[in-house]
Amino acid sequence: MAGSSYDALVIGAGHNGLACAAILAKAGQKTLILEANETAGGLAGTREFTAGFSAPMAHSAAALPKTMIDELKLSSYGLEVGPALETVGLSEDGQHVHVIGDTVTGATDADAAAYPEYRAKLQRYAKVLKPIWEATLPRIGASSLKEALIYAQGALKMRMLGKEDMSEFLRILTLPMRDLVDEVFEDPKLQAVLSWDGLIGSKMAPRSPNNAVLPMLLRLGGVHGGDHMVPKGGMGAITKALLAAAQKQGVEVRFGAPIKKVIVEGSEAGQKATGVELVNGEIISAPKVISSADPKTTFFDLVGAPAFDVQFASRIKRLRAQGYVARFNAALSGLPDVPGLDGLSGRYIIAPSFDAIEFAFDDAKYGDASQHPVMEVTFPSVHDASLAPEGKHVLSAHVMYAPHDERSDWSHDARIRFTKAIGDALERHMPGIGSLIIQAELLTPKDIAADYHVAGGHWHHGEMALDQMLMMRPTYHAAQYSTPLQGLYLCGAGTHPGGGITGLPGRNAARQILR
Repeated sequence: MAGSSYDALVIGAGHNGLACAAILAKAGQKTLILEANETAGGLAGTREFTAGFSAPMAHSAAALPKTMIDELKLSSYGLEVGPALETVGLSEDGQHVHVIGDTVTGATDADAAAYPEYRAKLQRYAKVLKPIWEATLPRIGASSLKEALIYAQGALKMRMLGKEDMSEFLRILTLPMRDLVDEVFEDPKLQAVLSWDGLIGSKMAPRSPNNAVLPMLLRLGGVHGGDHMVPKGGMGAITKALLAAAQKQGVEVRFGAPIKKVIVEGSEAGQKATGVELVNGEIISAPKVISSADPKTTFFDLVGAPAFDVQFASRIKRLRAQGYVARFNAALSGLPDVPGLDGLSGRYIIAPSFDAIEFAFDDAKYGDASQHPVMEVTFPSVHDASLAPEGKHVLSAHVMYAPHDERSDWSHDARIRFTKAIGDALERHMPGIGSLIIQAELLTPKDIAADYHVAGGHWHHGEMALDQMLMMRPTYHAAQYSTPLQGLYLCGAGTHPGGGITGLPGRNAARQILR
């Protein structure tokens, strides 16, 4: 069934796909976004999990840079940056640790005194990396002057740190989170809290090498310098603003339009992507097909391995992209009264120590969901009343560790056991929460893979480890947003700089495509 043609097709209306399409359209490209689901946002969107109750898939935004807000004029489309959120390490005895800005309370005096200098140091290093995150990194061996200048700019910023700071920057880049944090702080709850943002979403624990510091520094590049925030009106405001910005530039968006395959045509000049075929048989043509799906889904499911040489296909197959984070959403009849807390507008970490995280990870390494999970909990309805009926609320938790390839393939019994373990942990730290739960939903990585069309159910479309980042993300010959197949590009979290609510993969991809 013949269809229309465009200058560019973007697969997926997640936040990176929306950012990419908006920039392409602004440059005069006739652009269409095709989204399999009925709403925008993808893993940054909002999900109705039971009648009348919804939860954002992403609790908060730490890494959203001012660059994205300004470049797409998102403020003019209703995006208003919210204040920094307090992060709280919960304790069963009510003696919680609180972190916001340069301030730590509830830990030792020595830890509180050391924190401002620690945070300032990491923010200096994050500023060094800012131009790296916002550029297309040349492939290894590139020799043009323009490409060399990108690395030269980063090297100059490192030199400007001074000899001592530069040496320290290079030293910490490959440290496990435990080593980085344990050198400075002694309170177990604070140690766990400060390691959390380097670990969440990945197959890593505090002792894991290869490496959690680099993704943590990416998250420090956000509007509040590492503190998380929720925009005014809730996390859905980010997707709404990006969608409005794209449509204002003339982008056409079609929901409920799953793709059967990317069309590949060949000639004596080689193969190229020329459009897509939808599941309903419609053909849509475009000389540029840009996928915000993860690399494995793009190359194997949408295109097909035969379109690529054996070595490239093998590298994609070997990408580490198994999710280890589950989502737990609960509809509440009201907010719990948590001893030691005044209100519930922050984010709450249930991970009392490094060892608690490490032991939770140990179960998952061998194919079992953690018997004693650690988690990040928020109450999104405090920021966005539309998520729940009047007087009621929503609890949402990111729960580690839950392997996509769980030993029983996530049997009914395994789900029941893991849900109970989550409930027990919540009850210990938020007494009475169980009596407030009306309905709950557990989304394992396997569920995330199915519902959001992402291989392995991995948040970041692939591990954010040193060998899968920077000019190697997702792998060479596909790390500069172009691919070995002419006309096919990537713009999702599986590309540089990686996952998180930044929009930078989409923005960087569009700028590269337009060169």
